[in-house]
Amino acid sequence: YCLLNSTKALLKFKGVNFNLKHGVSGKRIDKQAKLQNEFIQIKPQGVLSGLCSYFGQQVNQNEPVHTIKDLFYNLPFIHRSFQLTYNSPAAYSELFVPIINPRFVHDKHRKKGWFEFELEKEHSHKRTLTRLQGFSIDRLYDNSEIYTLRRNKVFDWDCKRNIPQGNSFAKFGRYYRNIRKRLNYIYSHEDLWYIKRFDLQNHLIDKHPAILIFAAMHRLSELSRYQPQVLKRHLESSHSWLLTEFINKSMFQFIDVISSEITGHDFRMTGFRK
Repeated sequence: YCLLNSTKALLKFKGVNFNLKHGVSGKRIDKQAKLQNEFIQIKPQGVLSGLCSYFGQQVNQNEPVHTIKDLFYNLPFIHRSFQLTYNSPAAYSELFVPIINPRFVHDKHRKKGWFEFELEKEHSHKRTLTRLQGFSIDRLYDNSEIYTLRRNKVFDWDCKRNIPQGNSFAKFGRYYRNIRKRLNYIYSHEDLWYIKRFDLQNHLIDKHPAILIFAAMHRLSELSRYQPQVLKRHLESSHSWLLTEFINKSMFQFIDVISSEITGHDFRMTGFRK
């Protein structure tokens, strides 16, 4: 209900119309306590549908059904826990690549702008390049140890005396929204940015992490209220650590997203100093 009420607050603040239904349903297909047996489906009307609309991800009448396992696979803040729980790289490959210093830059002579970032040293190799379609090495930098990658697509950016000319700002906005869909942030005491791979064929869910958190937590809430014995079996199973990691961390991740969307500010954990 914390997720539900905070989502309502965001939608009200942003003036997004929504139905008061929760907007998500769940079911199980087998008696075995496995995450792949727990299913959710986002409904065209409801609070979660309103959140989807806010992030520009409309819900269709024939919205696909997803398993809790796939929802967890698409969440960056528990991805390491997922990979350790399900050691099956052939079926569930590494989905997120850590990136450093993501930024938008421009060439004032060409009047073009683009998105770029740096890779950590251990990820600065050709294999990472093959995983990030639409990106290439930026030859303007020294890439001997750490790669700087840039988006191949550019946007028009004509800026005189720090004032964008014509429709440059509108073009940047469209470019930014497309890039932002691939970037994921983990709430922490430091910047932790990840870019999501889209070269994989299976188990990908093209939804904002906050949407996936809401959907997964809703299903767990249903189990706790109506089938507590099933939830107990999940918590006593081989995936109990992954489930516990989600329960313990998802609230911080979700509220960080909601508070940042409402205020426009970046929040950090307190009590840390480099």
